[in-house]
Amino acid sequence: MNNMSQISEKNTKDQLVIGYTTGVYDLFHIGHLNLLKNAKGMCDKLVVGVTVDELVAYKGKQAMIPFEDRIEIVRSCKYVDAAVPQYDMDKLTACKKLGAKFLFVGDDWYGTEKWIKYEEEFAKEGIKIVYFPYTKGISSTKINAALDAVRKHDLHDVK
Repeated sequence: MNNMSQISEKNTKDQLVIGYTTGVYDLFHIGHLNLLKNAKGMCDKLVVGVTVDELVAYKGKQAMIPFEDRIEIVRSCKYVDAAVPQYDMDKLTACKKLGAKFLFVGDDWYGTEKWIKYEEEFAKEGIKIVYFPYTKGISSTKINAALDAVRKHDLHDVK
């Protein structure tokens, strides 16, 4: 039995409100923490899908931190009740397997054609998509860019 099945079975027994969110969680930062904290405030049990390295690569990116470390960091957060691997982008199937009543995402997706369609699909299954404010000024992409700039500067000074 996999993690999702176990969590779903407990939901049926206890009637807990389960929430689900996903992410790469590379270079874990305050924006990630804010999302998890806010999400946990809206559900009894928060399950977090952590994107596996292969899916990150499929999306044309590369995580700085290996999957095994990223999932352990997320799992160790006090707001997270369970962390599971995210192998694909099918969040609806994951929510249904978990018995999740909420899918939490950043508001950078709000109002986009893709997510308006998702809202309709999820609503048919009794799942509400909740958008949380994106933490301004912080992202793993910005952190990586800053680190690259520092590294280039340091290399320049060495020569």
